[in-house]
Amino acid sequence: MVTGGARGIGRAVASLFAARGAAVHILDIDLDQAASAAQEIKEAGGRATSTVCDVSDKEVVDRCFAQILHLGRIHVLVNSAGIAHVGNLESTEARDFEEVYRVNVRGVFHCMQAAVSHMKKMGGGVILNLSSIAASTGLADRFAYSASKGAVLAMTYSVAKDYVGDNIRCNCISPARVRTPFVEGFVKKNYPGREDEAMARLAHSQPIGRMAEPEEVANLALFLCSDAASFITGTDYPLDGGFIRLRG
Repeated sequence: MVTGGARGIGRAVASLFAARGAAVHILDIDLDQAASAAQEIKEAGGRATSTVCDVSDKEVVDRCFAQILHLGRIHVLVNSAGIAHVGNLESTEARDFEEVYRVNVRGVFHCMQAAVSHMKKMGGGVILNLSSIAASTGLADRFAYSASKGAVLAMTYSVAKDYVGDNIRCNCISPARVRTPFVEGFVKKNYPGREDEAMARLAHSQPIGRMAEPEEVANLALFLCSDAASFITGTDYPLDGGFIRLRG
């Protein structure tokens, strides 16, 4: 299962997993884009379904999981759904903070909670969360987003600790900037008339000199969710082009 699988990193994850033989279930709030992603996978010879799902709504999440469980076991959950926000402590409105928290934190909580009970009964599984370098390093004007991704990181560690005895592995990936429609839309909304300047600044904030591609995140996700990573749990993997260690 891949949340936020209709576009960007989630879509790349869904496509790669399907190409490697997984039956992929795409959950996304955008029904048309989710259906398009599933159709693209099927046209390439893979197996995929799509379901509209607002991960911030527990009842909706539970209903979606119940529907998909009729089709078979859930081996892997990838939590990729998320939203961003620009603003520091003073400029962030309470309603903005709540909205980011509702999707980025409660959404991950709801999906993990729905998956874990099933995985326990079935003898194990893998959960992979998409956090961010914002969880562990300071980013200007990303107060609410950083707080939410810090919570995702902490939840990852907690779930890994609590369920290691149930053969459930839980890790997360913390990308730096990734060139996705999400980022392009974010730049267009927050930097009108300065899109090229903003994209160039985001690209060069990584010492490697560019943003990551969604497929690069998907490659790491595939490894962490595979049996090749069976000894890895409770770990955060920065995918950051040297952002954390090589700046300055």
